[in-house]
Amino acid sequence: MTDDDSEALILSSWQANAGPWITAVREAQIESRRLVTDSAMLAAIDACRPHSVLDLGCGEGWLCRALHGRGLRAWGVDATASLVDAARQADPAGDYQCLDYAAFSQQPPALQVDLVACNFSLFGAEELERLIASLPRVLKRDGHLVIQTLHPHVACGDAPYTDGWREGSWTGFDAAFRDPAPWYFRTLESWVTLLEDSGFLLDRLGEPLHPLTGKPASLLLTARAT
Repeated sequence: MTDDDSEALILSSWQANAGPWITAVREAQIESRRLVTDSAMLAAIDACRPHSVLDLGCGEGWLCRALHGRGLRAWGVDATASLVDAARQADPAGDYQCLDYAAFSQQPPALQVDLVACNFSLFGAEELERLIASLPRVLKRDGHLVIQTLHPHVACGDAPYTDGWREGSWTGFDAAFRDPAPWYFRTLESWVTLLEDSGFLLDRLGEPLHPLTGKPASLLLTARAT
């Protein structure tokens, strides 16, 4: 399977599972989000003290709404039309755009923000690399990129600790979820190298711990555009 095939399956899966995802987020069904990762993402953004944020892969818009509640200006971009529609309905005063990552990379939106946030929204390979490389164009001078993603040491499981495509899974989610998408596994070194090659300097690395398992619930990377 080629990278293009895998990228297409990712988008198709999110289109198929948009409804269950909206329910899961808004009813706080995902334990790790409820206990750890939502608050960890907000804390990482707060630490950068931005006035404006682009939420890239915004889903149904929870992060933008939370940032609006903190008095910040926030824009949301997502490739799944039904998720963008849900975000707009929940936040009529917000600014949400349906745009896939390939289109974003080729022509980023005409705006300048203090921070770009990617909260569990980066799953691809080459397309993701082009996306990250395009982000300095939408960041103000010394702007920040905050990425929260699966922690490589936990997500690797029993597979070899090397970059590569992995099969997706909805284990632990409601039975309404179907057709899990593939995702591209990156080692910690690979994430840091990707940021450096894309014009970023890593400022902080966080590993929020799950209070019940004692294991990292995510990897948090905060980088500054150079």
